Amino acid sequence: MATQKLYAGVKLRELRTRLGLTQKGFAEKLGVSLPYLNQMENNNRPVSTGVVLGLAQEFGFDVAELSTGDAERLVTDMREALADPVFGDTPPLADLRLAASNAPALARAFLELHRAYCQSHERLASLDEALGREGTSVQASPWEEVRDFFHYCDNYIDAVDRAAERFSRDGDPEQAATRILSGLKITVDLQESTQVRGFDATTGTLHLSTLSAPSTRRFQLLHQVALLTQNELLEATLDLARFQTDEARAIAKIGLANYFAGAALLPYRAFQQAAHDTRHDLERLADLFGASIEQIAHRLSTLQRPGAKGIPFFFVRVDQAGTITKRHSATRLQFARFGGACPLWNVHQAFETPGRFLRQLAQTPDGVRYLCLARDVSKSGGSFSAPVRRYAIGLGCEIRHARDLVYADDMDISNEAAFEPIGISCRICERVDCHQRSVPPLERKLRVNPDARGILPYEIDR
Repeated sequence: MATQKLYAGVKLRELRTRLGLTQKGFAEKLGVSLPYLNQMENNNRPVSTGVVLGLAQEFGFDVAELSTGDAERLVTDMREALADPVFGDTPPLADLRLAASNAPALARAFLELHRAYCQSHERLASLDEALGREGTSVQASPWEEVRDFFHYCDNYIDAVDRAAERFSRDGDPEQAATRILSGLKITVDLQESTQVRGFDATTGTLHLSTLSAPSTRRFQLLHQVALLTQNELLEATLDLARFQTDEARAIAKIGLANYFAGAALLPYRAFQQAAHDTRHDLERLADLFGASIEQIAHRLSTLQRPGAKGIPFFFVRVDQAGTITKRHSATRLQFARFGGACPLWNVHQAFETPGRFLRQLAQTPDGVRYLCLARDVSKSGGSFSAPVRRYAIGLGCEIRHARDLVYADDMDISNEAAFEPIGISCRICERVDCHQRSVPPLERKLRVNPDARGILPYEIDR
């Protein structure tokens, strides 16, 4: 099989700029000519093996970063956007990859334009806005803007992660949080309440609900500590993000405080080592760190520190309608921005088997194979009359990492027939024989025979 050429011009330029080097100085350190470096930075030539070795030896650069990052996410997002019937012929996949690699800012601008179009169309259809109202503008909703911020940061915020790790270096993070709050003359009050967390600045009282699980109370305690003691760091991070609205900035601040809480509860190096030692056994890790299964799964997907990366995982949470409420992928598998996940994926079956881990060997249309885990994470309201929130989480990695996961034991990963076909979104999935297809694929022609009917009311050209 031919080795795929690596085009990483944007990454090379970013690294050179970060190091403060001119093209000439960078080329000299890598042992290549100036024209050759220029061609690589403009994606006219692939990155050579010698340059890859030079990056690692001369600068200690994690070369895995050259083949990861925004490009695959942008390609997936553009394919999904172009599945909109408003577009005509779809550009070839090679062109989309070229745009994502060479002009990522232009690709993001296209996605913003399409999102603006979709929101405008929805507003008009539902009459949410009066036609012709002055001063209106279409932009991403605050929630979507924040979701995309974390998505394109690889769900790893280095400064916040390291600050949380320093916070927990002297022992139990809950005890450290209690000491800090007492030093700030803040009292922690446990009470039976439907409000998970509430802080009264006038009385200096932090209320935590006894109806919440212990892991939730610990997390909320650390969240409040982040808001009180890490405000300068959080605000500086928000300044760099340049959100369009105050609402997006406020939502992102909550997200960053959540990030700090999770990283303090599960400190990077200690958690990474424990994950390795337990072979990523989620239940054992939850017991070791006093965390929930969802917190453990989410944290595993954030272990993307340069030079100390963990196994690249994807993580997703879905509700009973199949809507994705949380998503992140450090793998090549990217989730649909709109709608639900592929119905063939085992995460949808988790609601049928509460309290159990489901395992699945799966293969995406690009030929990449994954080990997928799924489990329900239903959350009680704390009383008989309180509603139960029902979710399912999915966690997975490429099959080449299977030996490092306890969940792969006794699975026949060498058997091609054991891998189930899954996709991302029906409109961009090229499988022609899927029995769960909801809409036709964008890039294939259809044949319709009124006198014959199979599983689908049409046939897809192969």
